Amino acid sequence: MIDDALADAKQRMVKAVEALRRELATIRTGRASPGLVEGLKADYYGTPTPLKQIASISTPEARLIVIQPWDKQSISAIEKAIQKSDLGLTPANDGNVIRLTIPQLTEDRRKELAKLVRRRVEEGRVAVRNVRRDDHEELRALQRDHKISEDDLHRAEHELQKLTDEFIKEIDKVGEEKEAELLAV
Repeated sequence: MIDDALADAKQRMVKAVEALRRELATIRTGRASPGLVEGLKADYYGTPTPLKQIASISTPEARLIVIQPWDKQSISAIEKAIQKSDLGLTPANDGNVIRLTIPQLTEDRRKELAKLVRRRVEEGRVAVRNVRRDDHEELRALQRDHKISEDDLHRAEHELQKLTDEFIKEIDKVGEEKEAELLAV
């Protein structure tokens, strides 16, 4: 029972770290990354569809994203989705592909984005701590129901704390890497 609870907690903490990585991938740095636009939803025949499902997205140069739709009819919908997004990029459409040129970030914008990264990292830490809290309550309920002993509870709590510390370190490392990438000129 304890192993199941700890395995569940670990799995949920892994998901929290993955969610943070996906979230940070959408924050633009000075370099082009397909992750910036993959999640944008374009109106594809009346259905909001992520760009990665209706087009190939590539970065042939460090500051250029090229989006090539598989269906040429969807090019204007993709262009509108990019313009509506908060990326602040202007798409260049030549009828076959859309090109997005990533401008150099200003120092103020870098600092703003670094603050955003720190805020998202803190949200990731909170998510991991929430998993710990939920699992802790589950372990205490097992002890209250006399399914595990008090010693087992203390050992499990210790393991849970070690797991939490490990994932918080992972989250901090992911955040530091993204921040360093942002602040690099």
